[in-house]
Amino acid sequence: MPARIDHAVTSGTFSLDGQTFDVDNNVWVFGDDRECVVIDAPHSAEAVRRVVGGRRVLAVLATHGHDDHVRAAPALARAVGAPVLLHPDDRVLWDLVHPDVPPDGELADGQRIEVAGTELRVLHTPGHSPGACCFHAPQAGVVFTGDTLFAGGPGATGRSYSDFDTIISSIRTRLFTLPPETVVHTGHGDSTGIAAEAPHLDEWIARGH
Repeated sequence: MPARIDHAVTSGTFSLDGQTFDVDNNVWVFGDDRECVVIDAPHSAEAVRRVVGGRRVLAVLATHGHDDHVRAAPALARAVGAPVLLHPDDRVLWDLVHPDVPPDGELADGQRIEVAGTELRVLHTPGHSPGACCFHAPQAGVVFTGDTLFAGGPGATGRSYSDFDTIISSIRTRLFTLPPETVVHTGHGDSTGIAAEAPHLDEWIARGH
């Protein structure tokens, strides 16, 4: 059975630099009827478990370490018996949320994760945060971008540990080099596509500077 994508939206808060905002986060579960990976565990471990169902979870993959993407990760990992994987450059953000519970393993650029007979490739895409990662499934024609790329532009870079020029470089060199028909599943809001977003890069640069 080919890999499929299951999706849920969970609501909670995002806090950084002394400010807190209400947010809705996408949860993506990629796999088949037997096994899957979870991409981000935002606000509620139980909400994610409902999407997973009875499947074996191979890993909980964190697109980055902001609290609204990893708050439920340790609880989910314990519940399903899976490791939480995070890029080491985002450990500083993880530790703000879970100072006494380290992630179980690390993500690395170029790493390949096989699930349901399909390969996920880790793309290190810093900018929104130092260790932000996207997950590209070439066979499925999709990329999970977390908060690096949204429908309508790049992720925010106005807070600590973020940088506009870096996120633009990541998008240009790591995402806009993917096939134009690639579907983009984001960390918040609607999905989009590489072909829909790539023509607007120069507009974003002008607006950002």
